[in-house]
Amino acid sequence: MTDATLSTVRNAARLLKAFLSREESIGVSELARRLDLGKSNVHRLLSTLVAEGLVEQDPRTGGYRLGIVMFELGEAVKVHLDLHAAAGPVLAHLREQTGESSQIGVLDGDEVVYVDRLESAHSLRLFTETGRRVPAHCTSSGKVLLAHGTEPDREAFLARPLTRLTTHTIVEPGALRDELATVRARGWAEAINEREIGVASIAAPIRDIHGDVVAAISIGAPVARFGAVPRRRFARALAEAGEAVSRRLGWNPEMATRGREA
Repeated sequence: MTDATLSTVRNAARLLKAFLSREESIGVSELARRLDLGKSNVHRLLSTLVAEGLVEQDPRTGGYRLGIVMFELGEAVKVHLDLHAAAGPVLAHLREQTGESSQIGVLDGDEVVYVDRLESAHSLRLFTETGRRVPAHCTSSGKVLLAHGTEPDREAFLARPLTRLTTHTIVEPGALRDELATVRARGWAEAINEREIGVASIAAPIRDIHGDVVAAISIGAPVARFGAVPRRRFARALAEAGEAVSRRLGWNPEMATRGREA
């Protein structure tokens, strides 16, 4: 980025922060005064922010206020903060139960981002730092999130080229579609040697108050000690952990069942 670009970004951020005063709307002249910028500069910034939905103009006063996109961004931040608070104790208990690395992942585009993680106490363990991004199609968390997303989003994902990271990575759209159907029916996902040879993981969904799957909780370990038997044994504990976090987020599975029966 050039210095001029960085200055523009900084001024746009300062302009958005001006609305923290929570006034109903603020005019161009007042914004220019508060930011110590020229009115023409402020007007250009506002035009760009309006086009992106971050700011809107009040048709009654002619002033400006935060747009709906800023509300949506705030809700996204709130979800992550709530998720961290809800998942923490459950994640610790899951690691204690299984002895393996436990993490929370969310979907961002075509990737899973790990937003919370507790490392295994084993000397041989995985090292996946919080904040790391991984392709969704070859991870258990990604499979859970794709499986429970909307069908249009899922089909759009399957229409894009999928990267083969190992000989076990599922890259054929039909095969991955079948795999995701299995995940929905079974209630949990697994990925064995798909992103990296020697690594296995299983994941289960986390739902919000509306029943939408907003994250995945998973455990991962070297394949050498995480074979089929321990994976099946831990799958139940993992599903229960996902439900526990979901309940802490306000989800009520009993109400969801009644809604389907009605």
